[in-house]
Amino acid sequence: MFRFLVRRVTGALVILLIISAITFWLFYAVPRDPAMMSCGKNCTPENLAQIRKNLGIDHSIPVQYWYWLKGVFAGRDYAGYGYCDAPCFGYSFANNVPVFDTIMDRLPTTLSLAFGAAAVFLVLGVGAGMLAALKQGKLLDKAASSASLLGSSLQIYFVGYIAMYYFVAQLGWLDQPSWTPLSDDPVAWFSGLLLPWLVLAIIFTANYTRMTRSQLVEQLSEDYVRTARAKGLSQSNVFFRFAWRGAMGPIVTVFGIDLGTLIGGAIITEQTFSLPGIGRLAVKSVDQSDLPMLLGVTILAAGAIVFFNIIVDAVYALIDPRIRLA
Repeated sequence: MFRFLVRRVTGALVILLIISAITFWLFYAVPRDPAMMSCGKNCTPENLAQIRKNLGIDHSIPVQYWYWLKGVFAGRDYAGYGYCDAPCFGYSFANNVPVFDTIMDRLPTTLSLAFGAAAVFLVLGVGAGMLAALKQGKLLDKAASSASLLGSSLQIYFVGYIAMYYFVAQLGWLDQPSWTPLSDDPVAWFSGLLLPWLVLAIIFTANYTRMTRSQLVEQLSEDYVRTARAKGLSQSNVFFRFAWRGAMGPIVTVFGIDLGTLIGGAIITEQTFSLPGIGRLAVKSVDQSDLPMLLGVTILAAGAIVFFNIIVDAVYALIDPRIRLA
């Protein structure tokens, strides 16, 4: 297991390095000059040169990338701003604040949204899929399948606005979505994120219901499950000890990818409910052509997906003893 994790972590670092290089080139190769944008209307060549030096963009793109990479691991000295401690992702072109500090300020919102919604849709989706598989062909199975098909066709921006109109504005059952740090007020934190959690759960629950049902139905028809039944094991023992463990592999895989994607930034959800998370920061950075901030958000999103893929691979061996991590 240890050697496996070492190989995967090493491979993940290489992947992140490649992603950062490609992203850096794509973002910094755009024709818009951030120094010219920061300089304003009455810009002189001297001011423009000083701004380029302060932003660290007075070199070629490969040299800029090397300085940026060194800053991530060892810190970097920016003219006009001072020393940026590692991990240093540079300074924002839009408001001259450290990129890493800004991302860390927004990360708790995204983490709360991602983990809270994941807990809801995982329990509801997997639970509904299990019931549908146990009652295969019956009314409960047909109802769960129909509801999952309807839920998977909905969009967050549509469901979100409808839910806010009825449950917040008209009925007053839920509070207006907002962000309050958990340490400041746990009740306000929960009530402000409850509606976004439920809306995300509607979309994701449908997918997990269909996936869980299909995996369990397939496992229940396998030879080893029929053998377990023939040996006289109870239905619950056969279901949870054999069929359920065999069905968990694909579910865990998709869950790891979904959770990594949500942590990388639930852009549509955060925009719909005006939550100050990573996704909304990415949209704002695009509008402002804030290339360092975009690069930092991209690296965070890629890192979250790679990290959870490593976790999923490690969990495989615990879920299914047939899998060996060579």
